[in-house]
Amino acid sequence: MRRGEEPMVPEAGFRSYYGQPIIKAPVWHEPHMPVYLYLGGLSGAAATMAAVAGLAGTRRLALTARVTAALGAAAGAGFLVAELGRPERFLNMLRVFKPTSPMSMGSWILAAHSGATGLAAASVLAPLLPARRTPAFLRAPAVAAVLPVAGDAASAAAVITGPLMATYTAVLLADTAVPAWHEALKELPFLFAGSALASAGAAGMLATPRASAAPARAMAVLGAAAETAAGALMERRLGLVGEPYRTGEAGRRMRVARALTVGGGLLAVVAGRSRVLTALSGAALTAGALYTRFGLLAAGRASAADPKYTVVPQRLRLEAGQAASVPAGS
Repeated sequence: MRRGEEPMVPEAGFRSYYGQPIIKAPVWHEPHMPVYLYLGGLSGAAATMAAVAGLAGTRRLALTARVTAALGAAAGAGFLVAELGRPERFLNMLRVFKPTSPMSMGSWILAAHSGATGLAAASVLAPLLPARRTPAFLRAPAVAAVLPVAGDAASAAAVITGPLMATYTAVLLADTAVPAWHEALKELPFLFAGSALASAGAAGMLATPRASAAPARAMAVLGAAAETAAGALMERRLGLVGEPYRTGEAGRRMRVARALTVGGGLLAVVAGRSRVLTALSGAALTAGALYTRFGLLAAGRASAADPKYTVVPQRLRLEAGQAASVPAGS
């Protein structure tokens, strides 16, 4: 081409076969999977809050957190089974233990966490039940003597499974080929952890007398700040691949989630002064956490449907690798 001439063919951007998606869209369904992701995070963070509240002597908050963790784990397992279609599919996951598989490890984490939180909650609820409604085996002297110790041990075990429960789903998403999830590997665990803290804090605020809920309010504020910061950092770092988080239905959901989370976190700062503010803060944080999960699923689908989110990052990595392999001065 002579100097001054314009190229006849523009530089290619990205290509795919007749513009069709290159990867399969996520097969997860609404509302089962987003609600499971929310409940898993809620249960994991609530289990941690229960142990901390127990050590601090805040018995009422510890009771609320133990029950929240157990209910979240049980309900989350139900939504996961509904997503899988048949209960035996989940049981089949427990036939193997594969550390390199997020799905395998997640199944074992869920099973261990559900058992630990269930025992921890039973140990504090059993003494509160009327005698006529308490199962006979729980009224046995030997069981009544051992149950509190077993419950405390289970609550301590849930401190280990809780953080794993709150964040393993982020690894599960990032381990796929879906661009909006895979490229967000660095931020998704922090996003999920912050959202889980906000969710557990909201539940503690709503179900605990205000005088005993100060640690829950602090957790809600911390979680809202962490979730908001991680989400903003993720969208900024991803560049083109972060576009689905800002546009379309996914973008709308993420904006609503951010507004609810920020608003709920700000209200939590002053919620101790008012029952109404406590209710508004807890409701906003809960809705924000749910909207975040629904937004993540929509963003994943959008990034899988458009081939540019797969092709362009791969091409940039290839070009960067080729440039790095060229000797300096050549």
